[in-house]
Amino acid sequence: MKFHSTEVAGAFIVEPEPRRDDRGFLARTFCVEEFGQHGLHFAPVQSYQSRSHRKGTVRGLHYQVAPAAESKLVRCIVGAIYDVILDVRPDSPTYLRSFGVELAADNRLALYVPELVAHGTQALTDGAELLCLAGHAYAPECERGVRYDDPILGNRWPLPTVEVSLKDLAWPPLRSAVGAPR
Repeated sequence: MKFHSTEVAGAFIVEPEPRRDDRGFLARTFCVEEFGQHGLHFAPVQSYQSRSHRKGTVRGLHYQVAPAAESKLVRCIVGAIYDVILDVRPDSPTYLRSFGVELAADNRLALYVPELVAHGTQALTDGAELLCLAGHAYAPECERGVRYDDPILGNRWPLPTVEVSLKDLAWPPLRSAVGAPR
């Protein structure tokens, strides 16, 4: 696997290196040892899959605080998504910096999102599905969020937004969201 740095400290685009033969290919998509070689001590405890029926659907931005802060590895397995992260770690050198990347079944890229970095996606195709490995179980009492249209993000989303959950619309503006429950 190749690990490409992003504009957010500790976040990486993870690119598999397929080994091809007449049958097709085989590519490792996660390896504890390889992650460790890049200073990433990522031990997933759960995985989940999500599907967005309509192109333009936005999910997020979400993160969890201690004691359930989680890192995650996100990969699109059907269609394509635009993945956005926002550093909400006050002590980080990239605090309040955002980054976006297209993840698609065709490009096989994944995004490693460190703890306390907010994460959201926009479906670029109808029926887009993502698979996420999470470093901590979901803990609703520790969940926090940032509105998808917060001015700090600028205009990160490549498509008009067609659907957002009521829960995601209820997140407060960033300045009051960081570290504060809803």
